[in-house]
Amino acid sequence: MKKMPITSKSKSEGLISRKDYIKGWLSISWRLPTIFRTTKHIFNIGEQNRESWGSMLEENADQFPNNIAVKSEENWLTYREYNEAVNQHANYFISQGLKKGSVAVVFLENRPELLIVYSAMAKIGAINSMINTNLRQDALKHCLKLHPADVFIIGEEVLEAFEEVKGSLNLQPNQKIYFVPDKDKKPAPDEFIDLKQTVKKCPAANPSTTAKVKPKDTIAYVFTSGTSGGMPKAAVITHGRLVRGMYYNGKIVLNMKPTDTFYVPLPFFHTNALALSWPCVFANGAALAIRRKFSVSNFWTDVHKYNATSWCYIGELCRYLMNQPHKTDDHKNPLKKIIGNGLRPDIWKDFKKRFGISKVYEIYGAAESNLYFVNLLNLDCTVGTCRVPYAIVQYDVDEDEPIRDENGFMQKVEVGETGLLLGEISDTNPFVGYTSKEATESKILRDVFSNGDAWFNTGDMIRDIGFGHVQFVDRTGDTFRWKGENVSTTEVEKVADTYPQISMSTSYGVLMPGGDGRAGMVSYIPERQTEDFDFEGLAEHFQRALPSYAVPKFVRMRTDFEYTPTHKIKKVNLKKEGFDPNSISDQLFVLLPGESEYKPLTKEIYNEIMEGKHKF
Repeated sequence: MKKMPITSKSKSEGLISRKDYIKGWLSISWRLPTIFRTTKHIFNIGEQNRESWGSMLEENADQFPNNIAVKSEENWLTYREYNEAVNQHANYFISQGLKKGSVAVVFLENRPELLIVYSAMAKIGAINSMINTNLRQDALKHCLKLHPADVFIIGEEVLEAFEEVKGSLNLQPNQKIYFVPDKDKKPAPDEFIDLKQTVKKCPAANPSTTAKVKPKDTIAYVFTSGTSGGMPKAAVITHGRLVRGMYYNGKIVLNMKPTDTFYVPLPFFHTNALALSWPCVFANGAALAIRRKFSVSNFWTDVHKYNATSWCYIGELCRYLMNQPHKTDDHKNPLKKIIGNGLRPDIWKDFKKRFGISKVYEIYGAAESNLYFVNLLNLDCTVGTCRVPYAIVQYDVDEDEPIRDENGFMQKVEVGETGLLLGEISDTNPFVGYTSKEATESKILRDVFSNGDAWFNTGDMIRDIGFGHVQFVDRTGDTFRWKGENVSTTEVEKVADTYPQISMSTSYGVLMPGGDGRAGMVSYIPERQTEDFDFEGLAEHFQRALPSYAVPKFVRMRTDFEYTPTHKIKKVNLKKEGFDPNSISDQLFVLLPGESEYKPLTKEIYNEIMEGKHKF
């Protein structure tokens, strides 16, 4: 069997040096006593220490009542004002019968109302079902129906999308729908309750329910396509995970101060914003600055306006910023420490230098994962280390599975090599997984190094670069990442196969210069060979049924596919061949930025793409 290639690097290239490793520890040596005390406290969070999201908010409201808690285009709220608004909502929903374990669908863009509703449900012990505002039709309906909700909180900005699927939800009279106006542009539709007006006269005192919420209780469902493809699955987020994130990321990693502002233009239906960024501000009464959607043209304006000292990034956003015209004062900004994932080694050092950012805390994790890596030592080009047991094992790319030896056990890679990342599952490091037991079990590998052991399969290829540090390399299987989103190839294929002129299709991601992750590509066999294939209709079909990030950028027409013995379409060679018309005889097509129709991918257009002239 073939092993996973080590990548184009030699085994010694890009490894952590002993000098840099020691230098990293010396840089934080003055904080070690605080780090050790905080780490000890993190391990003690549990039944006897009932810290929760609500208790963190109430503590900050008591200690920092006049500090700004939320900054946004709509308004700024102090901790006292924010906590009181949260309490009004919590007390109202309690009066309506919501209790611990109740489910609330939260379908809102980034705005203060989302933050208020989320924290209100957290104080009750209810579960926020955080719906991706990009979803439409079948995927949206699936997420809304997966866990029957007691209440629906629907923002005016996504009302049309909700009403498209509302009739198929089979709502019962006890399932109430609340309308959250957006700048008071429209009144609440029929059958909707205006939440803003309803809570106005509710008491602003802390509800008694906060003290009854435990770390193990679920605070949110976050939907992810995962690595196995198919419809989105609901990953479980607990209060304890967010409390630990406050201590670890907020206190230990970022060392947040009351004067800090954490800028988050990422959506709160993702864990980058919800579980990585937001808890950090509770570490010491810092502020959270939000934006509806990321804007490269307004990024630095926001950073200066909000005096943002911290930011949660994804690699694609860093590349967007690097692609902007250089300014002599690029480095003159308040942003000094950033945390996130996907910052590529090829721009890492230039990004720090150009924008005067001294600390980059790259992380690795996932909504459902039991592993968390962070670059605590602020070393370059690494996602850092993990404090719970993990393993990187040899992987066969062609067979798309880990390699087992003659005894049936897996083998760890050596330093400098790449393999599949696994997280050990134990009583001290459980795998919570998804709300679906079947989906959870599908992510577990058993008898990995000994009979009876169990490990979480991350589905990610990782490189061991020494001293406990690793680098992210790529994803395996039927999911790829594009623009910070997981794209399910199964879902793309499902949509493609419903197009009348397509007989069969397969979807995958291909590497593209100037982009983080992989761009979507579909290879298909037409229903019949004809010159009248409607490529404008195909683009419209994809755009209507898929989120924008999942719409394929490239299309390849085939006469047949190569199959595995189990009749699965082989994608390995298709991925390797990509979209190069110089080496592919099949007809190729591309959906260029700003265009509404797939057009033939000529060698001239290909060269322009390779030269970065088209910004996908």
